[in-house]
Amino acid sequence: MYNIQLGKSGLQVPTVAVGCMRIAEKSEKEVAAFVDTALGLGANFFDHADIYGQGKSEEVFGKAVAGLDREKLLIQTKCGIRPGQFDFSYDHIVGSVEGSLKRLGMEYVDVLLLHRPDALCEPAEVARAFAHLKESGKVRHFGVSNHNPYQIQLLQKALDMPLCANQLQFGIMHAPMIQSGINVNMYNDHGVNRDGGVLDFCRLNEITIQPWSPMQYGFFDGCFVDNDKFPELNSTLEKIGNQYGVSKTTVAFSWILRHPAKMQPVTGTTNLTRLADCLRASEIALTREQWYEIYLAAGNKLP
Repeated sequence: MYNIQLGKSGLQVPTVAVGCMRIAEKSEKEVAAFVDTALGLGANFFDHADIYGQGKSEEVFGKAVAGLDREKLLIQTKCGIRPGQFDFSYDHIVGSVEGSLKRLGMEYVDVLLLHRPDALCEPAEVARAFAHLKESGKVRHFGVSNHNPYQIQLLQKALDMPLCANQLQFGIMHAPMIQSGINVNMYNDHGVNRDGGVLDFCRLNEITIQPWSPMQYGFFDGCFVDNDKFPELNSTLEKIGNQYGVSKTTVAFSWILRHPAKMQPVTGTTNLTRLADCLRASEIALTREQWYEIYLAAGNKLP
């Protein structure tokens, strides 16, 4: 596992993040094994959110890592989603972080992301919340999730610290960021710019993209690996995996890492074998030809 810098934060992080959304129903012992597997493969960056398992994911994680050296862990959490609304108010951001810290049993988180854009966002209010959290030592770095370029620019204008990350859905079977860049000026569906050029914007502004649900197709419709709906893609992943002696899952993660944007994909599994397969993605480097072969096997076409 190699490290990358998370945006302009100066924070060195593993190139694959460990997602904790699905650990809420696991026992403390199971989560401890989950963490141990990740750490054993060099992955010490764990991604949370206040809403995961209605807070239970953070709680069971906190108990499982209570005996570990906090300084050897990198913890990211997210806030801003409430039932029936999004909320970037000062009170909600600060209150959410305090709740996360209590559940995690920690004094600070390394990174805080705003989970989904709030239509009623007041950048100055967000800036006030971030300043308080940083000055109080409760959050060290800040970012966003599912934001487009103008939303990021609007926030950044009010902040005195750089937004270091933008968590976006991305993977082989959900790649509009790639498709629109390839199909520039074309009269086809893939040529539609759906995100304001967020991929190039983040690269230009040194904001690390963190792909979420990289193994999913659609919006939580399921995993594409070993899925009968995608025979050509799975055949291609298997063929390339055999060449490197790795699984299809490893190849799928390596496809993301091959992109020069230096993304940090977030795992979504609690299965220890699949988790290890995800984390081993940095051990292989796909060729340009293999990257495009996978892109085309997913049903994409070149103009």
